[in-house]
Amino acid sequence: MAKKIVLASGNPGKLREFRQMLEPAGYTVVPQSEYRIGEADEPYFTFVENALTKARHVSRLTGQPALADDSGLCVNALQGKPGVLSARYAGEPKSDDRNNARLIADLAGFSDKTANYYCVLVYVRSADDPQPVIADGRWFGNIVEEPKGKNGFGYDPYFWIPEFGKTAAELSPDEKNRYSHRGLALRALLEKLP
Repeated sequence: MAKKIVLASGNPGKLREFRQMLEPAGYTVVPQSEYRIGEADEPYFTFVENALTKARHVSRLTGQPALADDSGLCVNALQGKPGVLSARYAGEPKSDDRNNARLIADLAGFSDKTANYYCVLVYVRSADDPQPVIADGRWFGNIVEEPKGKNGFGYDPYFWIPEFGKTAAELSPDEKNRYSHRGLALRALLEKLP
């Protein structure tokens, strides 16, 4: 019997990626929206604190084990920005197009275009789990000024991976799951899950 995990996210791209990787390992991934749960506040400056807050929030409201992701793009020339504010870099409401436009504008004039995607995953068995399972992953690349590719979401069309000669949005879903920050974090998490 598959083990149920409530995903502390309403992002359809993340849900798709988590299902592709966790379901073959025997987990059923259910989005928090099935429980009519809104997004938790993310008041912290670190990915791990925000992910833990989201996982505890969803577990508390559902009584189920929960998995939360906090991830984002960290650009070296921008001192790690957009970082934990990646989804809201251009303000509310969230908009990939506006976030990408701001990123390209903010990087104008910088020669250093290096960046990394960073992901922290937190799994809690219950809302008050004293030993949350935490895993992370990092994916290195460069920011390009012109978008390429139709796959993925967020900053993917602008995130160039030199070893592939492609952006993240040009990779197939299987390739992305194999090499991305989230894929790396998920594989590390699967090794630690009970």
